[in-house]
Amino acid sequence: MQKFEKSDLVVDFVGGAVGHRFRSNEGRKQGLAKAVGFSGNTAPEVVDATAGLGRDAFLLASLGANVTLIERSETMHALLAEGLKRAEAEGGRHAETVARMTLLHGDSCALIPQLKPQIILIDPMHPPRDKTALVKKEMRLIREIVGDDPDSLQLMQVALENAQKRVVLKWPLRADPMPGIRKPSHQIIGKSTRYDVFVTAKATGDLA
Repeated sequence: MQKFEKSDLVVDFVGGAVGHRFRSNEGRKQGLAKAVGFSGNTAPEVVDATAGLGRDAFLLASLGANVTLIERSETMHALLAEGLKRAEAEGGRHAETVARMTLLHGDSCALIPQLKPQIILIDPMHPPRDKTALVKKEMRLIREIVGDDPDSLQLMQVALENAQKRVVLKWPLRADPMPGIRKPSHQIIGKSTRYDVFVTAKATGDLA
């Protein structure tokens, strides 16, 4: 297997697809925003338990949410920190968005019970496709850095026990439900992704 250097992967919140989405101001129309519960002027408190490249967290923060990103990979955490610094240096709305983002290095299973978050977003590393040529280079880079997520079920269980309002599981559109957890309260369906939404017993109904 080809090995990649850390420098081959860049966390970019200014250019590319993220920058375009940021400038388009269409965020609240996207499935993720609906899934976490944006409603009117509501700005939810979100923990992104599998931060990765931080794109979902940046989108949510750009819409006004306060987002805590948790990343256990030291390398990915460093890439995220660099990306956030570059975005902050842009000033304006970029800096305002970054100000609503808090990056933590650690294990989400251990940190979530301490944070007692309103909403938890989980986007686990999914099994690789059979035809590796179809997998984007960027995803191969991320997998090389962070590996697989064998404890995804444990993370979901911890999230469901501790989320004050809801847990959102980002999942491939046609994939079977994650085994071992209850049926979601509802789903938000996208083109290639779906969001399984689990409203928790602690929820008061304002984001249901």
